[in-house]
Amino acid sequence: MLDGKRAVITGGGRGIGKAIAGALARKGAALLLISRTESELAAARAELVKAVAKVEMAALDVAGSAAPDEIKKAIERVFPDGIDILVTAAGIYGPIGPAVELDAKLWKQAIDVNLFGTFAAIQAAVPAMKKRGGGKIITFSGGGDGAYPRFSAYVASKGGVVRLTETLASELAEFRIDINAIAPGPVNTRFLEELLAAGPERAGKETYEKSLAQKEEGGVPPEKVAELVLFLASSASDGISGKLISAVRDNYAGFPDHRDEIMNSDVYNVRRIKPKDRGFDWQ
Repeated sequence: MLDGKRAVITGGGRGIGKAIAGALARKGAALLLISRTESELAAARAELVKAVAKVEMAALDVAGSAAPDEIKKAIERVFPDGIDILVTAAGIYGPIGPAVELDAKLWKQAIDVNLFGTFAAIQAAVPAMKKRGGGKIITFSGGGDGAYPRFSAYVASKGGVVRLTETLASELAEFRIDINAIAPGPVNTRFLEELLAAGPERAGKETYEKSLAQKEEGGVPPEKVAELVLFLASSASDGISGKLISAVRDNYAGFPDHRDEIMNSDVYNVRRIKPKDRGFDWQ
């Protein structure tokens, strides 16, 4: 399915990013894993080399101001002839609690990791995709489609990723580069543990109780998210771009049959709702 393809995954050392790396490897893609933590990358690489011959890694901070250049150099070192796939799975929740009570530096850090880190990886990867005559970019934007009280830094950053993804779909179309955002759903990762550690006082009683139930029931398997990534990384999704797609709620397997309808409408996009859209006759 992906034999001969070259993939870069930020946040590839653990959690969803690691699961996605494994799925891509099993389909034949060569990998470059990027993360801040070298020990996690090394452990992930040790597992993945059993599935694919080429697994390289680069320990760097996607939130740093030098990240675009550092990621570009890592790509050129590992894949001098270019890449086909970029998955931007690096992300953090940021501070949890009422927005006016949060540490401003930690709030900004979430923007830097989630939004700027996504931009940095894309800016570095696009020239390498042009070498291959096109490519696929998959961003992550769970929480980017609505309000999420007490998680203001997270939703602000992910909302930015949604708009960035749709904007770049237009800019990159001429280069045959498709870009889509994924809403992964409630996966049991370190995010869940961070939320539970915050407690009901900071996370909110309802959110905390839902998260406790998620931990007990198992949540969305990371493999389900990886399945959507495989679809978006494959030729089956050619021409579908600029959309926010749910790994849980959307029947994306049927997208190829409705490609023109999807791309000539604002389905799977975030939009402003006007009064007439809800049947009101006032403005």
